[in-house]
Amino acid sequence: MVRVASEINLLKLGEEELKRRLKNGEIVVSIYGLGRVGIPLACAWLRAGARVIGVDINEDKVKMLNRGECPIDEPRVPEVIKEYVSKGLFIATTDGVSASRNSNIKIITVSTTLKRGLEAIEFNLTPLRKALNTISSGLKIGDMVIIEASVPPGTTEKVARPILEGSSGLIVERDFGLAYSPERIAEGRALYDIEEAYPKIVSGIGPKSTKVVKALYSVISKKGVIVMSSTTAAEFEKLAEGVYRDVNIALANELAKLAHALALDFTEIRKAANSQPYCNLHLPGAGVGGACLPIYPYFMERVAKEQGIHLELTMTARRINEEMPKYVSNLVMTALERLGTRPSDAKVAILGDSFRGNIADSRLSPTHDLVNELKAKGINKIVVHDPLIREDRELKAPLSNNLSEVIRGSDVIVISTDHDLYKRLTLRKIKEISGKRKIAVIDGRNILRYDDIPINVIYVGIGRPWVIS
Repeated sequence: MVRVASEINLLKLGEEELKRRLKNGEIVVSIYGLGRVGIPLACAWLRAGARVIGVDINEDKVKMLNRGECPIDEPRVPEVIKEYVSKGLFIATTDGVSASRNSNIKIITVSTTLKRGLEAIEFNLTPLRKALNTISSGLKIGDMVIIEASVPPGTTEKVARPILEGSSGLIVERDFGLAYSPERIAEGRALYDIEEAYPKIVSGIGPKSTKVVKALYSVISKKGVIVMSSTTAAEFEKLAEGVYRDVNIALANELAKLAHALALDFTEIRKAANSQPYCNLHLPGAGVGGACLPIYPYFMERVAKEQGIHLELTMTARRINEEMPKYVSNLVMTALERLGTRPSDAKVAILGDSFRGNIADSRLSPTHDLVNELKAKGINKIVVHDPLIREDRELKAPLSNNLSEVIRGSDVIVISTDHDLYKRLTLRKIKEISGKRKIAVIDGRNILRYDDIPINVIYVGIGRPWVIS
């Protein structure tokens, strides 16, 4: 069992003393939200010397973690969880108030989402508000609260601060600290990203809070920390990272469409263009998914509207990326036409349910939209394969882990995710497995070679020409 936190007033300690106490195991950290960010983050704090209490509403996940088992697949993370549970330095619980009471630092990594409507964009900060209310019930003088969840700019100041002060009766900067420090991880390398890949972005609500968060994260992040001028600036920075990528992917998708129309290969063009150091064309693809990039532009646009500003480029890029599954579905229809197969008779196999290769995460996956688009076009025999995902309640088509079973008998095969498993396929192998006289392959991630295309195969990629043998 993790020992109860010592009575430490973090705001009154100097930076070197804060670091010493963390390394010596005198600081207890509670982490709210044990998902793909929270669990790796817990591991990073444990490895830095802290004792950690993980908090989650999912009882099964909590029991699993307390057995030393890890519910997510991340390099090094399962080993760290097992080691520190056995040492009694990590425990998970559903009792967030007790966790707050028994910790010095409270970190929030719960998810924030939004609802898109015809007239408005509505933020869903309910999980964040619940975590803040829970933390405030156990908040003590000298404690520190850190938000790591991606949030609209201004959330720490305008949402978190009033809840914490109003519920606890304590005052920020006088009695407790409050900071924002966005997660900067990619699934499949989360712990590495936290500890080694990038500087940690930090900002406190005031100088005392900033001192604490800067000192503690400098122990965890080998690349050091970047201190922002305000929590709002730090919140903005995190979203700006995602918007940059979304806009540049949209540019790649738009140029790829033109390359396809001109019977050119955008892969060749991109490689040549990126030999110039000022050019960094991204990869085009079947769509942009995940819990980050599809959401961040809407966070920014909503805040911009409050200032009387419209983020025209940002939102145009988002629309381009959201339309890519429809674009792919149109390629499928053209392929069926060239095969001479009616949509109602066709079987379409989609390879990949995850939004990105080699991870088991289907949140906001483009495959979901692709299935819906194909169904709207009268294609009803659709089956999806993914080597890592066994269940997806959002997917409106059968999901299988048997690749041969999915491809067999299919008229059109669409590669929607760049899993390594699919990169090992060839057009010849796909045709052989299908057992069909003639097939079409829509390469939504441009991962297949098509210079030696077998007889009776139609091939096209995103930004690649039609190739018909």
